[in-house]
Amino acid sequence: MNIPHAVVVMGVAGTGKTTIGPLLAARYGVPYAEGDDFHPPANVSKMSAGTPLDDDDRRPWLDAIGGWAHGRGGLGGVVSCSALKRSYRDRLRAAAPGVVFVHLTGDRALIEDRMSHREGHFMPTALLDSQFATLQPLEPDERGVAVEVTGSPEEITEQAVAALADLSEAAS
Repeated sequence: MNIPHAVVVMGVAGTGKTTIGPLLAARYGVPYAEGDDFHPPANVSKMSAGTPLDDDDRRPWLDAIGGWAHGRGGLGGVVSCSALKRSYRDRLRAAAPGVVFVHLTGDRALIEDRMSHREGHFMPTALLDSQFATLQPLEPDERGVAVEVTGSPEEITEQAVAALADLSEAAS
C-alpha cells in the first residue's frame, strides 16, 4: 500500500504524533519526518522555557515542513506537525496542495497523563492549555480524518489507515 502525497499527523502535544507518524510511514513504506526537527533553535528555547510560540514563531517552521511535504508530492511521506490552526494547515496546503491530515484527538486528562510520563521532550505539560485553546479541529472542507488516541499505537495506526482509505475512496 502506498500514498502519493504527504500525510501530516497533527494534534496537540502529547497525542502521539511522534509515535503514530513512524508507524503510518512504515505501514505505507514511505519516509517519516519529525516535525519538531524543523523548529529553529529559538523556538525550542522558547517552548523549553514554558513560553508558547506565536504565529510569527511558527511561520518559518511551517514553511520548512511545507517544503518537505512539497518534495514528497508523487512519492508519499508522513510528517508530524501540530497544525493546530486552520491558517497553519492552509499554509501547509499552499506549499503542498495534495497534503492530507490525520488529526489525533483525545481527552485532555488522557493527553496530560501521557505528557507527564514523557522523558526528554522540550514541551512541558504547562503548555497543554495553550495548545487546546489554539486548536481548531479539521473543518468539513479540509482533506483529512480525525482519529481518537484511546487505543494502542497499533490500533490507532490501523484506524488512521482505514480512515485514510475511506477518504481516498470518497474522493474517487
